[in-house]
Amino acid sequence: MLKSMTGYGRAQASVEGSMELTCEIRSVNHRFFEFSARVPRQYSFLEDKLKGLVQSRVFRGKIDLFLTVNQLNMPGTVITVNHTVAKGYISALREIGEQYGLPHTVTAEQVARYPDVLTISKEPEDEEALWEQVGRAATAALEQFIHMRETEGARMKADILNRCGVLEAKVAFVESQSPKTVQAYRERLEERVRELLDSAEADEQRLLTETAVFADKIAVAEETVRLRSHLSQMRELLDAPEPVGRKLDFLVQECNRETNTIGSKAQDVEITRAVLDMKSEIEKIREQVQNIE
Repeated sequence: MLKSMTGYGRAQASVEGSMELTCEIRSVNHRFFEFSARVPRQYSFLEDKLKGLVQSRVFRGKIDLFLTVNQLNMPGTVITVNHTVAKGYISALREIGEQYGLPHTVTAEQVARYPDVLTISKEPEDEEALWEQVGRAATAALEQFIHMRETEGARMKADILNRCGVLEAKVAFVESQSPKTVQAYRERLEERVRELLDSAEADEQRLLTETAVFADKIAVAEETVRLRSHLSQMRELLDAPEPVGRKLDFLVQECNRETNTIGSKAQDVEITRAVLDMKSEIEKIREQVQNIE
């Protein structure tokens, strides 16, 4: 299915009432796959897993993923006492009291306020359990993200197909108009020869030769055949299941090349106008293709 390279998805999940997770995914155009994740520093181990998840479903675009973690409480918090430091403080306080004749009553609350007596730490995260919840939120956000890409891709496909139809109609016009151009050239050439020869009969063989040279010079049959082939391939790619953005981009370039060649050979005002219309349609297709995965 055709997909746009721009999209957005957002989802939330909770982890046993201890935290809330929010995952957002957004992307813009890019020639290749480029992934960037912004996650809290303590959860940086999730970045590779998140990249792998996204890359399994997305093939092109600059993707930014944002993971927000809201701690509802602090389970697994551990407070430890550095007894060596505590004993040192108590000993020092007593020494000061004895040295200067000061009361040296020492309370636990007093000692606990001194630096490095208490250490607060968290138990190691269960990475697999956390990833299960983060992965659930990321997968839901990814589904929304891809759905948005597919919806936009369907609109782009319809637009491109419509413009392919316009181009095919213009190609048919050029094919029908080109022989008329040759005939009109022959008639003008014959008229000039008669004027120069003062109404005498023109040399039929010479007219045939000149007309053949002109016809060969302005012949666009090869270009129109290739152009039709490119448009047919484009229609097929629009229904392909795999990403086709790069292939479509190449075909657009080839369509533009053939159209330019037709324009350079054109010796007819109507064909020139048709070529200008064709180039305009191809440019609009190119703009769409630049955003296709």
